[in-house]
Amino acid sequence: MSRLPYLISRRAWHPHNEKADKMTSLTTTLPRRRFLTGAAGLSALALAGCSSMGTPAPEVPALPQFDPFYVNMYRGVQDGEFYVPAVDLRYVDDVYYRRVVPDPTGERPGTIYVDTANHYLYLVQEDGQAMRYGVGLGREGFGWSGRGTIQFKRRWPTWTPPSAMIERQPELEEWRNGQPGGLDNPLGARALYIFQNGRDTLYRIHGTPEPWTIGSNVSSGCVRLMNQDIMDLYSRVSTGNTLIVA
Repeated sequence: MSRLPYLISRRAWHPHNEKADKMTSLTTTLPRRRFLTGAAGLSALALAGCSSMGTPAPEVPALPQFDPFYVNMYRGVQDGEFYVPAVDLRYVDDVYYRRVVPDPTGERPGTIYVDTANHYLYLVQEDGQAMRYGVGLGREGFGWSGRGTIQFKRRWPTWTPPSAMIERQPELEEWRNGQPGGLDNPLGARALYIFQNGRDTLYRIHGTPEPWTIGSNVSSGCVRLMNQDIMDLYSRVSTGNTLIVA
């Protein structure tokens, strides 16, 4: 059954009613950290390929009223040569909107912590706070966990599907040498590239133009955020930041 009627009837969080936004997810103990070891985990990532394009959008009711704070947060923006469309908030449960929350991770400031059970990404800040983003995950990569480092980051990145993905989806052959960045690129507006012990894990944190996939596990993929959110995260992190997926 669709959760959209529930989504629309909920009162959206706003900075002026922070106390009303203390959701149970903040007090839920984060899953026990599990750390990736050996080549098996890397092989799983190679199969993922960070592609989530082509997931059909669900049917939605007529446009309801949304908090102007979030309408502005997810408005359309010009970014270099590309115009990033506004997010249709009918497709996204408001628990996945970007917001500052009490830090539930206990990690050092600057750490990126992906809570796969609840589809949240936390960027740990000072003073016991964290910026929280809603994320989507890929089915193949759902069980992946570990600790890595942001080796580099890219604006409007090129996407290169792994050979295993091309074998499963021959129509991707034209992108064997890379699909240029753009609105139809599966990596979206930004990508963070994760290494472990100096080796590329093939794990990415990236954008998506398909907001209805946030909060779910669909298709292939790594960790994806709405384009406006990955642009915000990209501006806040640096190479060398620690990533934990648990």
